[in-house]
Amino acid sequence: IYNSGSGFAPDWIEYYKSHNIDYKLVNPYDSDIIEQLSDCDAFMWHHCHNDYKDLLFAKQLTAAIETSGKIVFPNHNTGWHFDDKIGEKYLFEALNIPAVKSYIFYDKHSALKWAKGTSYPKVFKLRGGAGSANVILAKDLRQAKRLIYKSFGKGFKAFRAKDYFKERYKNWKSGHDDFYGVIKALGRFISAPKLMRLIENQKGYAYFQDFMPGNDFDTRVTIIGEKAFAFRRAVRKDDFRASGSGEIIYGDIDLSMIKMAFEAADKIKSQSLALDFIYNTEHQPVIIECSYGFIQNAPNKSGGYWTKDLKWHISKSNDLCGDMVKDVVDCVKKKMLNA
Repeated sequence: IYNSGSGFAPDWIEYYKSHNIDYKLVNPYDSDIIEQLSDCDAFMWHHCHNDYKDLLFAKQLTAAIETSGKIVFPNHNTGWHFDDKIGEKYLFEALNIPAVKSYIFYDKHSALKWAKGTSYPKVFKLRGGAGSANVILAKDLRQAKRLIYKSFGKGFKAFRAKDYFKERYKNWKSGHDDFYGVIKALGRFISAPKLMRLIENQKGYAYFQDFMPGNDFDTRVTIIGEKAFAFRRAVRKDDFRASGSGEIIYGDIDLSMIKMAFEAADKIKSQSLALDFIYNTEHQPVIIECSYGFIQNAPNKSGGYWTKDLKWHISKSNDLCGDMVKDVVDCVKKKMLNA
């Protein structure tokens, strides 16, 4: 395990300790990481979407370790499309998973031609970013053209201090942040977060999604093994985005979304899958995007989980990270029995 001190890792370690399972701490940033893993059966690393180092090599390292025959979390099926909306577009289409229609262009001419012939509004996104970061509503052709020209020009910074300040200010006004967060955001006009300074500008492509009106919330469904955890997130005030709003709503979950999430997880063959749902214009559930990594507080507090038969099971203390470890340990045991 690599213990970054955040994300899934602390809970993973607690599970290993409480169940008397041997584990070892390793450092994936060391050049000899493969040697460090020589006496290990599995490798678990909650790599991050906004750390330039992780973006450089995390998927390649985990793929190499998995190719060597070791059990990995996240494995290839789970992690190759992580924080990559372009990859998710192809994945959903290839597996016939119901998702919001998306469009990708790799040259300015094709993007402008499409923009002149499509309807509006459209949602412009960069391939990476969480919590509604890098998501812009193009209300008309003029705005779409401006985004396209920028996409094939200087591009978009991975971190934009102005957007970050607006986000923290909104959170403070709505009671989801303290004033210190606003002060901290002001400081970001001087210096961007250390882990994001070296991430290159996003450019050379333009990615859009259809806009689905009338959604006051989205629904996050997380599949871990044979369990589904779900909650809703209210759309931000005077905005169209729900992710990162902080307005968590438990209960009243559309069971068709639970069913679709299990089906998607089976097709993708993922160890961990968080799916964001909204309704299309026919009021049918469709997926916006997916991720293997997520903040576990909300699903852990959901009060229980669904199984594939769509039955609800009450659980006061859900342990998503424990289920992840159990799955990895079970895979190791199965491999040893078949050896």
